[in-house]
This record gives sequence, C-alpha cells and structure tokens, in this order.
Amino acid sequence: MSSEINYYDETARNYNELHGEEQLNKLRIIAEHIKIKKSTKLLDVGCGSGLSAKVFDCKITGIDPSEKLLKQCSFKAIKASAESIPFSDHSFDVVIAVTCIHNFKNIKKGLEEIKRVGKDCFVFSLLKRTQGLRQIVKQISQLYSVSSSVEQEFDLILFCKSK
Repeated sequence: MSSEINYYDETARNYNELHGEEQLNKLRIIAEHIKIKKSTKLLDVGCGSGLSAKVFDCKITGIDPSEKLLKQCSFKAIKASAESIPFSDHSFDVVIAVTCIHNFKNIKKGLEEIKRVGKDCFVFSLLKRTQGLRQIVKQISQLYSVSSSVEQEFDLILFCKSK
C-alpha cells in the first residue's frame, strides 16, 4: 500500500489531469443507476481529489490514504484506509468505491468495513485488468447481493445491496 500512497501523493498535483475524465465518466454512470437526494449521506471510499462532488449533489464524506489528494476535496474528507473506516455502523445511505479496491491492503476486511458503515446501497468500480479480479468479484458476491453491473472498456461497475 505504501507504494500506492506514494504514487498518489506524488501525482496529486496532476491527478485530475491524469485520471479525472476517466473517473468522472465512472461517477456519471454510477449517478445514472442510483437514487441520490440532497439529504443522501454518501461515503466515497478512496475519494482522491474529490471528483464525486462534481457529480453528486448530496452530503458527501470521503476517506483516502493520500493526504495530498485529500487537500483538494471540497467536502469533508479524512485520511483513513478502507480496512479501518472511522465511522459508526450504518452511517451512510450510499457507499461508493471507485477504482480503489485493488489498492486495499486486505480486500476482505475493506469490503466488510464498507458493508458495516453503509446501509443498503453500495457501488464498486473495478479495473478489469486488476490481478485477481475474479477473486475480488467473488468476495463482493459473498458479502453483497449484486443487483446489476455495467461493463466499460476498462472497468466493471457493480451495483450492490446488503445480503
């Protein structure tokens, strides 16, 4: 994980230029498939520079291990890992994790923590070229009910509910 944090800290200044449009496209697809109201509490796991605020008009909170990316967020965002999310059980109506699961130190623990802090709407975007993609999808399917999916050129987006 430390090499990933270093990568994101090192590229923080140019992150949106490097990855912004690709991430925004995924966020727009997510927004088309879930219901969000102004009162919705959304947790953005791996929020990076806070691009979700350009797509969602609700109460966004973010976590990310990169301090330099977090400084760019326009919403409440704290330094934390998915494996140890510092919020109470069922704190969020919606939890999204966009292209970050492959960076988790412990994927199963991260997915369990996401389930713990969420209520019943979870969205996971996974890079299709991720090593162990099938295993990650299997772990998601064991913890969540996958209600639908969208396959993009580079990503698989899973829309899930609690089991």
